Amino acid sequence: MQKSILNHINSPKELRLLNQKDLPQLAKELRDFIINIVATKEGHLGASLGVIELTIALHYVFNTPEDQLIWDVGHQAYAHKILTGRKEIFHTNRQLGGISGFPKRSESEYDTFGVGHASTSISAALGMAIASKLKGDFDKQHIAVIGDASIAGGMAFEGLNHAGVTDANLLVILNDNAIGIDPSVGALKAYLTHVKKGTQKRNNIIEALNFDYSGPIDGHDIDKIILELERLKTVKGPKFLHVITTKGKGLKQAEENQVTYHAPGKFDSKTGDLIAKSTNEQPPKYQDVFGYTILELAKSNKNIVGITPAMPTGSSLKYMMDTMPDRAFDVGIAEQHAVTLAAGMATQGLIPFCNIYSTFLQRAYDQIIHDVALQKLPVVFCLDRAGLVGEDGATHHGVFDLSYLRCIPNLIIFAPRNEVELRNIMYTSQIGLTNPIAIRYPRGSGTTLNWKLPFEKIEIGKGIQLKKGKKIAVLSIGTIAKNITEAIFNSDISHFDMRFVKPLDEKLLHNILKTHDTIFTVEDHSIKGGFGSAVLEFAANHKYKNMIKTLGIPDEFIDHGSLDELQKSIGLDINGLKKTFSLEI
Repeated sequence: MQKSILNHINSPKELRLLNQKDLPQLAKELRDFIINIVATKEGHLGASLGVIELTIALHYVFNTPEDQLIWDVGHQAYAHKILTGRKEIFHTNRQLGGISGFPKRSESEYDTFGVGHASTSISAALGMAIASKLKGDFDKQHIAVIGDASIAGGMAFEGLNHAGVTDANLLVILNDNAIGIDPSVGALKAYLTHVKKGTQKRNNIIEALNFDYSGPIDGHDIDKIILELERLKTVKGPKFLHVITTKGKGLKQAEENQVTYHAPGKFDSKTGDLIAKSTNEQPPKYQDVFGYTILELAKSNKNIVGITPAMPTGSSLKYMMDTMPDRAFDVGIAEQHAVTLAAGMATQGLIPFCNIYSTFLQRAYDQIIHDVALQKLPVVFCLDRAGLVGEDGATHHGVFDLSYLRCIPNLIIFAPRNEVELRNIMYTSQIGLTNPIAIRYPRGSGTTLNWKLPFEKIEIGKGIQLKKGKKIAVLSIGTIAKNITEAIFNSDISHFDMRFVKPLDEKLLHNILKTHDTIFTVEDHSIKGGFGSAVLEFAANHKYKNMIKTLGIPDEFIDHGSLDELQKSIGLDINGLKKTFSLEI
């Protein structure tokens, strides 16, 4: 039996002591290690399997952590984490109290830059390279590994554009696997395909930006990678290495079904087959309610179009894309473009449903203000993954959208309590709204099988009472209402689903504040500037003296863990809410 190599590698220093001929065996062991753990613990799979050889070569050739290595996006970095001292705790990946699923500066000196969103590496690495030059250090290497379609993001082009007019010691490595979470799209993908096939002989756009371009080379031939990296260490100025890899390499199912095996959930580590889930009928995921509903609405309203920045599967816009490919658009990792594209469509009478994860919409803030709200264009923003999202952690929790949207004039903000309300507000949004609207809803499954009811129009700015009590009232927004309903079931507490954060139902708020002594606001969102802040402002402006307590996400970044664990840790679970309410009873 062959002796294990990985068992003896706890840092890149030990890796560099290996004979180069042993590295393919290490790659096999590393691949098996990741497969075995992710099979039971879940997480991202395909991206890290595709860069095993590249990861080993980078740490073998470069003097990390002194040499700076940045991953883009971070779900490629599992092998990097294992080789940099986290092998023994890798089984805690994405779990409460465990290591993060993405590189994180506070976790390791080898994680030189925190990365959870795409297209950031070139700018960060260039900043580091310029800093090294200013300090007189001309030997330090700065390497940005950009893959999983991140090169198509606008910020990556901005970084390339600047780097090309510097003499910074920067190496950009394109991990070209032709897929992000979904297959890559756009003209750049077509260009790279021609380069790989050898048909793009002239007009190399990377060389035109003043980079020393090399490749494409086989990203699974570790000897070729090492040879080229050693050469590039001696080349001055900005360099670009084009590496071809296969996402999911080493696991047959992950290679053949790259979308599913991006983050497959539990699977059999030996066969690669997914673990069958319960055959009992379950409520649909909110993303699927969106996907089925927009398709249903689009069939009867020819002006509806759908837009997503690289998330057709995650958002479930794929249902419309499959059925109406000329009216549903995946624009790649380009949130700014997605928003302004929607604005342009709206000027021509179309009704764009722009589906962007809450945490990714942060990247298009100026476009929301300048291109949509200022011009009062009726774009429908569907903010998937709003609130706490669980194991993806701080980079992906959508807990700031109410705050950053609430201050924008002309914008309606709605949070559905359940799947039926999501359908109804989508229906309402396409029958004559003259303002843009943001609809936020969470990751995961809803609460009812009986969700596909006839559409009903929702009155803009109208909240509803769910339970009648006496002196205490709980005001909620969104799906956190479910926990509140269970927490106050046997109590004499009123419960109101305000539904709209903007405009607030002022008539209802006046009535609540006049008839209740104590008010609790509850939201799956930061308590700074969100729904509770809006209620406090209203009460102060109208000189109400009620005691108002705001409950939500505290003023800190929340780490990763299951949704139940995270809600419990901040007191938004059923028992935590019971305890909070009972303190005032």
